[in-house]
Amino acid sequence: RRPPPNPRIGAPLRAPGSSPRPGGAPPNGGGGGLLRQRDPAHPSLYCKRQTGYTYRTLSHPFVRPTILRERRAYRAFSRLGIKTPDIVYCAARQERGRWQALLLTEALREFVSLEQWYAGNKDEALGKAVLRRLAATLARLHLAGWQHGCGHPKHIFVKAGHGENEAPQVEIALLDLEKSRRRWCSRNASRHDLCQLTRHRGNMPEADLLFFRRVYRRLLGRGRFSWTAISLKTILRFAMRVAGTA
Repeated sequence: RRPPPNPRIGAPLRAPGSSPRPGGAPPNGGGGGLLRQRDPAHPSLYCKRQTGYTYRTLSHPFVRPTILRERRAYRAFSRLGIKTPDIVYCAARQERGRWQALLLTEALREFVSLEQWYAGNKDEALGKAVLRRLAATLARLHLAGWQHGCGHPKHIFVKAGHGENEAPQVEIALLDLEKSRRRWCSRNASRHDLCQLTRHRGNMPEADLLFFRRVYRRLLGRGRFSWTAISLKTILRFAMRVAGTA
């Protein structure tokens, strides 16, 4: 069902924002920026604006705004126990035949991207803890049949430090999920995301990459690769939509 017109998203869609992406805003009518609140006690917000970004799937054969797929992925990752930014607001509308969409999420406090973390980390023990937690996070995601879709270090955020008795404490968060989707086989999700992480690892040393892959494979061995089932309800919904357009 098409979301009803929502005039509330008009102002944020037109508002300027400093883009955190290298080189400025992405192409094809997209943009984003960090919105700082007047009260420093409240977290800053990240605003993602998109115009003309759409997708199709078997269950949604007609175009839908990509941000709605991203919202679905945020909710699914959260149910899996994987940390993601909290969604503050999400809406989409059609304006002159083109989809416009807006997503507001809370900025992650005390987190930095994996590439930023590698630029400043000198603690080998803490580095191993980060790699173990990253392996556990991606293994959980892939065994559930989900693929991040853009597993670059700039989309993997880290919060790492030492707790009691100098024990490493690490959190991993995943963000920018607009390309995230279910896969027929979790093995395909694993292959795709690991190839991307390997190709774009940046300043991650080869030894760290090999350590991460060893831990990741061991965790996958404890789980079980699965096929993503298509429910009868989804098949019937798709058939009814096709019949309605005939």
